[in-house]
Parts: sequence; C-alpha cells; structure tokens
Amino acid sequence: MRERTALESGLSGVRKAERELADHIELIAMAEEEGDNAVAAEAEAALATLETSIQRQKIETMLSGEADSNDAYMQINAGAGGTEAQDWADILLRMYLRWIEKRDFKASVLERSEGEEAGIKSVTIKIAGHQAYGWSKTETGVHRLVRISPFDSNAKRHTSFASVSVSPVIDDSIDIDIEEKDVRVDTYRSSGAGGQHVNTTDSAVRMTHIPTGIVAACQAERSQHKNRAQAMEMLKAKLYAQQLQEREDAAAAEHGEKTDIGWGHQIRSYVLHPYQMIKDLRTGVETSNTQAVLDGDLDAFLEAALSQKLEGGEDEAA
Repeated sequence: MRERTALESGLSGVRKAERELADHIELIAMAEEEGDNAVAAEAEAALATLETSIQRQKIETMLSGEADSNDAYMQINAGAGGTEAQDWADILLRMYLRWIEKRDFKASVLERSEGEEAGIKSVTIKIAGHQAYGWSKTETGVHRLVRISPFDSNAKRHTSFASVSVSPVIDDSIDIDIEEKDVRVDTYRSSGAGGQHVNTTDSAVRMTHIPTGIVAACQAERSQHKNRAQAMEMLKAKLYAQQLQEREDAAAAEHGEKTDIGWGHQIRSYVLHPYQMIKDLRTGVETSNTQAVLDGDLDAFLEAALSQKLEGGEDEAA
C-alpha cells in the first residue's frame, strides 16, 4: 500500500504538471493575440515556478537506490568546543526538525544526551516518510558554525563543529547479519525528563559492534527489551550505511574520482558573523538568508547535492 500510494502520487504529479503546462501555454497565446502583456507576464512567471516543481519531481523519480525510499536514522554529535559546540548541535537538531515538519515527515527522538550547561552532546532521531533516507542522506558530514558566542563574556567570535550521520532504516528486503559475539551491550539510566521510572531503572541500551566500533543507543522506551530491539535495528542500519559508503568509495576510486567530501568531512559552513552566509562546500550553493535555513528551509541545498550525486551516477552509467 505504501508503494502504491507513492506511485499514485508520482503519476498525479506528472499529470498535474502536464495540465498546468498546457494551460499556461494556451494563456500566453491568448494574451499575445489580445495584446495583454500583464497576463502574458503572469503566465510566464507561473511557467518558471512550474519548472522548479518539475525539477524537484525529476529528483524524486531518480531516488531509486536500494534504500532511498526507506525511513532514516539521523545522529547529530557535538564536536570539540564544550558548551558552544553543544549549543550548535542543538541548533542543527531544531533546523532538521523544522525541515522534517515542512516535508510532512514524522520525527521521533530515540536517544538524547544533554550538555552540561546548554545544548546537546548527541541525539538520534528517526525520520519517517516516503524517501526520507533518499532526501536526507546527503546531510552526512561535518557542519561548521562561525558566530559571536552567547556563552563568551568577551563577545569573541567562535568556530564550532558538529557531525551529522544518516543511515536507512532496515526493512525486510535488506539482510544484515550480526553475530552475537561481535556485539557488546551496555545498559544505563535514561537521561532527561521522563518521570520516576526513567530515573530509577537501567532501561537505556547502548550496543557496540566490536569489529567496526560502530555504536547505537536507544532510550526512547520505558522497556529495556524494546530499547534493545530498537538499538539493534539502528546498529544494522549503520552497518548497512557503511557498506553503501564503501561501495561508493570503491566506485569513485575505480573511475579515478578524487574528492574530500566523505563521511566525517566538512560539507557546509554557516557564517553568522562578521557577515551572514551559508554555503555548501560540495555544490557551491549559498544564501545570505541564514535565518530561513536555520528554520528548516534546506531544500535548495538538498536538491543541489542530490542532483550532483545523480548526475555523477548518470555520467558513470554513460
């Protein structure tokens, strides 16, 4: 039913674009015959808007990777820098939650570690929605913030870093085998608000995959059993995402591609002082409307990154 709904949505989008295109062209022809320049200009502006919509639909139809249609796990970790970096991680979380809301996706917090004074040390959220992983996967990397720190009494400019990693939620079509001997399981008390139960039982679970060092943690449920199951799913998702990245790296090496953009590398710079500018270092897309981006207006960056990735795939196929 989910696949059917997605296909119907795609088809209806194409048909709607076809109808709007025909209507606008007909309106321009009529306006030119009658010499109504205002109506013609309005129809041409509508055509430009339609072109943007069609470009977005094109990207969505090309999100056909193994897990692009799946839900996603997103983990945000504050870098070195104490309270300033932890506050930056919290700002990123707010930005992504706003973006998730704008795209009509659903978000649920699975694990959250609060900072000592402000912000967060780390957080893991699950993004539920059609093509959630396909749209969010290009956000993996290091995000850099430059601003006057509100935590510095001398009002000096600070540079902070936070890392974002995105992995797909594993469904029945993907088989990831993890041997029990390769996993270390630790239990601890959940942090944050949640009532007496949260504060008195070791319900939170952290799993470490010993061969790779990959860690997954969950404290969303009151039951340790449920948290354990969720942490295992997250661990499988991270291992699968690592496999996907290794395949991409191998393909890039085979075709002689050289890039500094990979997991753990800086992908975007957010400068709030001495000027206002957010720039994606992979695609060159930039904007001075920093507040809109921090309020979740990320589509221009995501579409450019996806287009670049998809065009690279097309060139490789050719």
